[in-house]
Amino acid sequence: MPRTKRITLGGYVYHVLNRANGRLRIFRKDGDFLAFEQILAEGIERYSMRLCGYCIMSNHWHLLVWPVSDGDLPEFMRWITLTHTQRFHVSHGTVGIGHLYQGRYKSFPIQTDEHYLTVMRYVEANPLRAKLVKHAGDWPWSSLAVRNGLEAPFKLRKGPLRLPSNWNELVNQIEPADQLGRLKNSINRGAPFGESNWIIKTALRMNLESTLRPRGRPKKCTGHL
Repeated sequence: MPRTKRITLGGYVYHVLNRANGRLRIFRKDGDFLAFEQILAEGIERYSMRLCGYCIMSNHWHLLVWPVSDGDLPEFMRWITLTHTQRFHVSHGTVGIGHLYQGRYKSFPIQTDEHYLTVMRYVEANPLRAKLVKHAGDWPWSSLAVRNGLEAPFKLRKGPLRLPSNWNELVNQIEPADQLGRLKNSINRGAPFGESNWIIKTALRMNLESTLRPRGRPKKCTGHL
């Protein structure tokens, strides 16, 4: 059975993630990170995309984007990944060697209440969880560093919800395990992230009902009729 095409609507905030093929390290030096930030800047300008948060790690990246119109997200992401792949291979002399990314990006819509803050916190705390820094803001390739004064080739959008005044402190706190588990499920399955009623309504609007169903084949009935 063919996979149902997802609908990406404008006005929603989305978490977007992609990983390098084989989880290889594709961001090794400052120039690699800077090159990707420049591609983001060009993509933001080209597609009028609102970037609310991001974090670039050694073998993957996270974006929090807030597209204006329906269909903007796949167009933006297609350009970002294709442009980065082409420029990376030219820069590193690896043209024709293989895929840069493991596949199509993952994404899911986020309810713009405390769930939005949860995802933003998760994104910006990535280097801290990976034990690359003692404080999340010390990682220079993230929106937290930009919010703290580091320059980037683009402007971050404030997003649909104001960040608390103690945001730096919140990002550096340990995340609740149950909250982290729900969020990782949305990352793995592409399921909407929010409260129950909002999840159901959003899944129906975007053809995401399959992301809410249990995985695997239905259990066979072992009883007798």
